[in-house]
Amino acid sequence: MYPEEMVAPMRRELTNEGFVELKSADEAENVIKNNQGTMLMVVNSVCGCAAGSARPGVIHSLELASKKPAHLYTVFAGVDKEATSKVREHLMPYPPSSPFIALFKDNQVVHVVERHQIEGRPAEIIAKHLEQVYEHFC
Repeated sequence: MYPEEMVAPMRRELTNEGFVELKSADEAENVIKNNQGTMLMVVNSVCGCAAGSARPGVIHSLELASKKPAHLYTVFAGVDKEATSKVREHLMPYPPSSPFIALFKDNQVVHVVERHQIEGRPAEIIAKHLEQVYEHFC
């Protein structure tokens, strides 16, 4: 587990942009099972690719897009373990990784961006990719 004072600024990067944090397995299950429409789920992380690519890419994608997910949620891997574990159950068969970005539509995963697709890519490329995903699914 990472200390809260270390991860708080990383949490705020997303929550300041309207993401709702899920901190328990029950919250995560409820959101995934009962959310209609489109929902973006970001599995946040302390790693460099989350800081340099994933979080800025997601935030920029929402600024660029004409169509956007209706709901924005996040869990923090290595911190909110129960919530993250529950989200990952719904992301099967994709292996657990963080950061990880998933778009759900009517409670089904319709698109994912895994860690290996984030590492080494600039935030602008991730943002542009997500903008295209939103255009298609939202």
